[in-house]
Amino acid sequence: MLRIHVRPEWSLQRPGREAFALPQVIRLCAAVQDSGSLSAAARQLGLSYRHAWGLIREAEQAFGAPLMLMERGRGGTLTRLGEVLLWADRRIAARLSPALDSLSSELSAEMERVLSHAAPVRIQASHGFAVQALRECLAESAQPFDLRYTSSAEALSALARQECDLAGFHIPQGSLQTAALSPYLDALGSRPLRLVNLATRSQGLMVPPGNPLAIRGISDLARGSARFVNRQPGSGTRLLIDLLLAQHGVDRARMPGYEVWEYTHAAVAAYIASGMADVGIGIETAARRFNLEFLPLLTERYFLACLPEPECPPALASVLDLLAAEDLRRRIAELPGYDPVACGTQLSLAEAFPESFGTVERNGGETALN
Repeated sequence: MLRIHVRPEWSLQRPGREAFALPQVIRLCAAVQDSGSLSAAARQLGLSYRHAWGLIREAEQAFGAPLMLMERGRGGTLTRLGEVLLWADRRIAARLSPALDSLSSELSAEMERVLSHAAPVRIQASHGFAVQALRECLAESAQPFDLRYTSSAEALSALARQECDLAGFHIPQGSLQTAALSPYLDALGSRPLRLVNLATRSQGLMVPPGNPLAIRGISDLARGSARFVNRQPGSGTRLLIDLLLAQHGVDRARMPGYEVWEYTHAAVAAYIASGMADVGIGIETAARRFNLEFLPLLTERYFLACLPEPECPPALASVLDLLAAEDLRRRIAELPGYDPVACGTQLSLAEAFPESFGTVERNGGETALN
């Protein structure tokens, strides 16, 4: 199927000078950081050494400061400016990628409708790395799809209104499950549903390397010495954060940074890695990708909800087959903190949440609230 990709591209603009495009320079700096030398970085990117060196020199002239330190026999290392350039690019990607992926999917679906008249499977889901893995598998298949990242509440509400075919949401396991599920009861119980397991994942505290403030748990946030970075209001993780704070008796008003928020786990991790915050709550994959320490707090299950088979579009069957395939399990298993062992298995609401949906009527093998 046709896929459109929308990616950010940024440039440097100084008064009286033409804009200097940065993407290739950033890729070159990243390769130098990985390989330890400009010559190795040039080979990695398929560039001549002369061309690579010319790019660095042009960028340094545009910035008016060096990006790299070269020492004979010792390769090359990035200056602080070069490191900040890489960090800025990673933060841009962490913040914008979900929105751009949603836009790419929406545009691709519209193009597919025009070119083939095929109706895409509509997916709305809370952003996560396992959902990204699903998106990659779908993009490699012939199945048209339209994946939009929304909050768990928005996804389930869209499913209840029949504005999507699959709705992704996540619920913590353990003592917080009932309270975390409560905001979604109306949407889940509005009609019979199937729940398809995607993965379980670990949520925890993300802190800088070495954990300089010796944060060990949620209660330590009450000290008021750690700058916190939150998730956006309405997100499933924001709900989880507030439940954890209440459970441990932590006053939000005494937490510097509680009102500062980012849209994704990766954006929270990038914010901490930049030194602008000391702690945040997110999933382990994000922490590892930004070289942060991760202190696990709980696990949560990520589900994709859909209607009973007779009410679903026929194309959804191929997506459910993909969810049960080994390829997706393998990709999810490679993500730190994720467990795909139940990926693709289907449950009723009563089977998934017996405490909340234990008294249900059976209706064609599915469940609905009494």
